[in-house]
Order: sequence, then C-alpha cells, then structure tokens
Amino acid sequence: MAVVRFHLVSTLSPEDVLAVLTDFGPSRAQTWPTIDAKHFEVHDRGDTWAEVTEGTAAAWERARYEWEPGGDTVTITTLDSKLFGAGGGWVFRLTPGAEGTRVDVELTRHPTTVKGRMLAALLPVAAPPSLRKSFAGPLRAK
Repeated sequence: MAVVRFHLVSTLSPEDVLAVLTDFGPSRAQTWPTIDAKHFEVHDRGDTWAEVTEGTAAAWERARYEWEPGGDTVTITTLDSKLFGAGGGWVFRLTPGAEGTRVDVELTRHPTTVKGRMLAALLPVAAPPSLRKSFAGPLRAK
C-alpha cells in the first residue's frame, strides 16, 4: 500500500473548492488535466455522492465520491482501477484561511499489478509535486 500526503492553498473559498471537486458535468474533462472525455462517465449520482469512471487510457479508475453540502471533506473510494485495486482512494480536507482554502490531500493506493506495484513504490516521492501541479489549475492554487 502506498500513501501520499500533501497540501496546497487555493484562492477559492471552501464552498467553491467543494463545487469544483464535485462538478460532474460535461466540462469536467476540460477542467481536470488528468481526465479525458473518452474515459469520463457518470454512472450514478445523488445529492451527496457520485459514482464515476475517470482518467485516461493509461490510468483510469471507477470511484465513489462522497461529501456533505457545506462540508469540509470529499472522500473518493476506488472501486476499480487499471493500475490499482479496490479500496484506497483520495481524501480532500478543506480548511478556510486568510488567502482562500488550504486543501490537504491524502492518496492511498493498493497495487494489484506489477506496473501498479512499481508505481506505488515511486508515489511517495514523485507524486506530490506532479499532483500539486495538476490540481493547481482547477483549484486555482498558488
């Protein structure tokens, strides 16, 4: 199992960060650089959850998003993945601050393939800078 933790500071309010993380409309693939339209599908959704497949041909996952309106946490549980097993996923914790919102991110991966195990070994070192960069645009982070 690999666990990665990092944070970034968004210029958005916590409510706006929550809205970006939980917007599953047709523009999601344009908003997030790690999602392509061919690998984005909303399977089902409710007021406080969504089950989606998203990613790219190289790395996609089917996940369940859960959040509370006005809440400070978005939990994403991996249901299926090209590289990693079920379980694990993402947790985004939102804390209001003077300059916007501090977003604490935790990523947990359970590798099930040889390629997944190799990637999992690299995640703690290589992932934080690249993930910060991929989240900076959509979350308007500094």
